Amino acid sequence: MSRKRRKPKNEAELKNYNLKNFVNEKVYSPIETNSVKKIADAAIKILAEIGMSDAPKELCELVLKRGGKLEGDRLIYPPNLIENTIAKHQRVVLLAGQTIENDLHVGGNHVYAGTGGAAPHLQNSKTNEYVPSKLKDLYNAARLADRLPNISFFARSLVAGDIEDPLEFDLSTAAASLAGTSKHVIVQAAHFSHVNAIAELCYKIAGGEESFRKRPFLSLNVNHAVPPLRFDPESVKVMLKAANLGIPVHCNVFGQLGASSPVTVAGSVSQTLAETLAGLVSIHLINPEAESIAGPRPMITDLRTGGMAGGAPEQLMATAAAVQVLRYWEIPCSVIAGATDSNSIDFQSGYEKALTINSAVQIGANLITQAAGSQASLMAVNYSAMVADNELIGTIFRSNMVPEINDETLMYESIKEVVNNDGHYLGHPETYARMKSDFYYPEIAERKSIEEWATSEQLHMGQRAEAQASKILSEYRPNHLPSKIINELINRFSLDLKRPD
Repeated sequence: MSRKRRKPKNEAELKNYNLKNFVNEKVYSPIETNSVKKIADAAIKILAEIGMSDAPKELCELVLKRGGKLEGDRLIYPPNLIENTIAKHQRVVLLAGQTIENDLHVGGNHVYAGTGGAAPHLQNSKTNEYVPSKLKDLYNAARLADRLPNISFFARSLVAGDIEDPLEFDLSTAAASLAGTSKHVIVQAAHFSHVNAIAELCYKIAGGEESFRKRPFLSLNVNHAVPPLRFDPESVKVMLKAANLGIPVHCNVFGQLGASSPVTVAGSVSQTLAETLAGLVSIHLINPEAESIAGPRPMITDLRTGGMAGGAPEQLMATAAAVQVLRYWEIPCSVIAGATDSNSIDFQSGYEKALTINSAVQIGANLITQAAGSQASLMAVNYSAMVADNELIGTIFRSNMVPEINDETLMYESIKEVVNNDGHYLGHPETYARMKSDFYYPEIAERKSIEEWATSEQLHMGQRAEAQASKILSEYRPNHLPSKIINELINRFSLDLKRPD
């Protein structure tokens, strides 16, 4: 169980606290309830009549014992097993931070945005050059996320391309991420045997297995299905191992509309949800107390080229449909938004990210991954984009807050007073009192007058973001880990974790 959050100390901190722990009070539901139910029923029917192929033996045994059956190599799930999993799934999942103020309560109307993507390239903001990413780049991305207030969690955004051994790769990724930020960390494991090593690292940092199980500050992304309707047997084993070791699991499925899932939004979403349910049911069977989050990713394909189109308007439709069904089932969920197809921080990048992230916030997606720093259809991360996207996320969260409407905020007496005296509200006590608490002031976006701009450096937003990213990475070192743990990580991994004197 999570402990009570520390209360904000002042108005400025209160503003950031509210953004960081955004609760969507007015969820947008573009699809009618009857249509949502049709998609939900179709997903269950797909799993109960078509089923999944390539299920590992241990999973087949669990499902068969509960009324499932094998038709050829397809594992058919009984409807009552699926419906029981939905009915008994956790309504809120704690994804803890290493510090209490970074706890995430995933479910209900809570919305959080963070990184993600596991990109193989880092983009240089000054030259636009793409270079293969390394472990130190991942650590730097985690440090940057730790410092940016509107990024609520750090899902591995870059791969450590300089580490070849698979076990060392997974363990180093977890270590670099956990050392770089006290926010919740999401990583992956290539083999079920690697989960033990990641768990042991977490237990050590937490001060014991029991402490970690109570407050799991790391979870695993598991792509357990290979659309259409096939299991990835090794990933299923990872999922089941994590469930037994107290590591929350994100059951993620990437179905590309018109390629690996049907070309219609309704068909793609129903298949993707069926594949997601296959993962949730599997976890429930191995450990009913294990925590899991549904991660359907019905992604849009540009059918002219076959490439992903993460910034397409149809992406909003598919994401909204999937989230509405999961909200209907009351299952905590995550989605991808902010996966721009642009190769640089430009107008296209800005409008695609704003469009998809804002839509995900409005429909009440609990976790929004890939929302900070992703470029080039998830093939690269740009540190400057992380800074700019942090501001974008804050702006979107603020714009979706429902304004307080009461006798005090209607300010009738103030209106009466002002029109009969000064004729403006600039010097009014209420204006000054709410100046900091009621407004989100951007640091990277510019609000200069033409005259001010003409005499300034005339830097565009990407350049200002690059300057801030460079400043943070040159000056900031996280200090949430004890020195003993830091020294152990320094000796064990190829990371520069030394703090400035």
